[in-house]
Amino acid sequence: MKKGVTIQLDKPRTLRYGMNALAKIEDITGKTIMSLDLNSLGIKDLLVIVYAGLCHEDKDLTLEQVGDLLDEYTDITTLAEKVGEALTEAFVKPKTTEKGE
Repeated sequence: MKKGVTIQLDKPRTLRYGMNALAKIEDITGKTIMSLDLNSLGIKDLLVIVYAGLCHEDKDLTLEQVGDLLDEYTDITTLAEKVGEALTEAFVKPKTTEKGE
């Protein structure tokens, strides 16, 4: 399982971007992950990315609920840092043991 990054919202939540979350981003935005420019994301794309990263721990979350949580509990700068960290984790090769397991 991919590592996640904790973000403090209404409670500590974990942004995690495994295959299901990445596929959800593509489904909702209509864009491939590789075509998303993280340096110039629109608000809609950022909201979808956060939503997809949180769904693993709360399947009932909606985009609107995530938007409300972000408005109430964080700022864009902190959010961008946390999303960047979590997406970096998604693309880091998993460590193997000495035996290559």
